[in-house]
Amino acid sequence: MYSTRPLAASLHPRAATKLLHSVNANLKGSETACLKACSASVLVRPAQVAPHRPFTSTTQQRIKEIFPPPNDAPSIKVTPPAWHHPVYTEEQMKSIQVAHRETRNWADRVALMMVRLMRWGMDTATGYSHAKETVKLQGDGNQAALGQKKGWFAMNERKWLIRFLFLESVAGVPGMVAASVRHLHSLRRLKRDNGWIETLLEEAYNERMHLLTFMKMAEPGRFMKLMILGAQGVFYNGFFLAYLISPRICHRFVGFLEEEAVTTYSRAIADIEAGKLPKWNKLEAPEIAVRYWNMPEGHRTMKDLLLYIRADEAKHREVNHTLGNLEQEKDPNPFVSEYEDPNKPHPSKSIDNIKPTGWERQEVM
Repeated sequence: MYSTRPLAASLHPRAATKLLHSVNANLKGSETACLKACSASVLVRPAQVAPHRPFTSTTQQRIKEIFPPPNDAPSIKVTPPAWHHPVYTEEQMKSIQVAHRETRNWADRVALMMVRLMRWGMDTATGYSHAKETVKLQGDGNQAALGQKKGWFAMNERKWLIRFLFLESVAGVPGMVAASVRHLHSLRRLKRDNGWIETLLEEAYNERMHLLTFMKMAEPGRFMKLMILGAQGVFYNGFFLAYLISPRICHRFVGFLEEEAVTTYSRAIADIEAGKLPKWNKLEAPEIAVRYWNMPEGHRTMKDLLLYIRADEAKHREVNHTLGNLEQEKDPNPFVSEYEDPNKPHPSKSIDNIKPTGWERQEVM
């Protein structure tokens, strides 16, 4: 028996009818009768044209299979991540604070100026404008909130996901560029890199996992994909040239950029706690996130996911501010080094002794 159901789903009713008549003309007997019986399901099914979605993050069921397993490797069961994520406790994640490292020289001021320029462009591209509270002074000297003064765009679940996707698509670039430059530098000079490459690659991998997690929850439209393509092309090449000129300024730039990321995720978490994002109150984190962060049972909500990601961004903030304080050519990576006195606070891969503004060179060398 022939079936026209798969074909009918993708054809216009007129085209399906013409195709049916053509097939009927070449068939005889019982097959013709069977096809006539099937014609009803073909003709009553109207053609459904997918709506144009140029810039959207609307959740759809088919997004859940955006990363299908390979169909030509039957012997492979699962491919675990190359870098296992350190375990974060709830207390550690909630202790993360918004912080800013004050500029101390012209190089820091250049890096901060570039981050602010980039922040303005990203805010404009993603329609980001966080609401600000207006306050008045009471008679007893205390401040009382009058309400929310909304910006040009009101932030909701869709706006936040658009911003997260765009942010993480850019955030994964610096680590990979810096690692590749240092790798080639090590090969060219025939010298060791003293552990910097591994940490930078792990940072890029971690940022990409953030992006893959959000892609399980939102589907970028064509316009947003075009924006990501353009931003990556400009940012990659620009950061590559800048890293060849001054790695120190580049690490300071990334440190300031991660400060903005921590601020962004802190505001999103605050909006969830304030009840401004009701769709996320009971939304479960995707399975890819549960496995990567080893999220325990009962702590797999959207708020928990943002707490994990904010802790990662805070770690990147610490790492890059610290690397920006070191001698780029000769100092070892303090985050993978073994210390003479392990009981003394020192940098590590975890967030146990995290320093928001980075470790100074004299503290670790």
